[in-house]
Amino acid sequence: MDDDLADLPTGNGDNIVTEFASYEDYLDSQISSIDLYYLEDEELARQLVELGYRGSGEVIKREEFDARKRQAENVRLSKRSQPKAMASFDKDLSEWPVLQALADREEANRSGKMTSIIFIRDKNSKGQEISGYIDYAHRIKSENFEPYFSRKRKLLPRPSDLSFYNWETQTSTSNPTPNFQVIADNETGLLFKNKRDRKIINVDPKEPKPGDNSTRVPIESKAYIQVVIYDHVTRRKT
Repeated sequence: MDDDLADLPTGNGDNIVTEFASYEDYLDSQISSIDLYYLEDEELARQLVELGYRGSGEVIKREEFDARKRQAENVRLSKRSQPKAMASFDKDLSEWPVLQALADREEANRSGKMTSIIFIRDKNSKGQEISGYIDYAHRIKSENFEPYFSRKRKLLPRPSDLSFYNWETQTSTSNPTPNFQVIADNETGLLFKNKRDRKIINVDPKEPKPGDNSTRVPIESKAYIQVVIYDHVTRRKT
């Protein structure tokens, strides 16, 4: 059963509203095989339990059972609707411009207001130069970013990201994500198509603009060789 419901106090030390899907199921639990043998009528047996003539202990009334069910459901929906805490919450990132830039975009990428593509060029743990494009909204929803914002780990592109290249081994990969399609065989260079509004993001630095509703933001940082963030704001059709 849902843990949120199990935490709800139900009185008499029981978990009636979480254990039974309906009031009839609850009544049935109070009926013994001997009761059914003598009464030969399941509905009559339920009525006797509800009236207090059968069953073990004090029997709660249908109105109280239904009220508890509604309260439990309200608690569950309330907890589900609460926004998740930001991984960057309460972190002082003023001296870490890349992390600060990601923190500034965290809420918008989690909520779907924005989809950001992070280009990173740096060296991996083997000292090999790597570069790649990261779908920030996808990574932050599928991975715990708290270690990055706490500087326990360094954010780097992976072969599973939108695009990845190892300059030493010449390993190259590209992968679609829930937010973007990769267009790698275009004569103008690498392109990304947003799956929501089908707008193209052109990451060629020679282009004056990366595309409609998109901006290109270079981030100066001593922690990386190069970082550029492409922010794309999706405009809903009206």
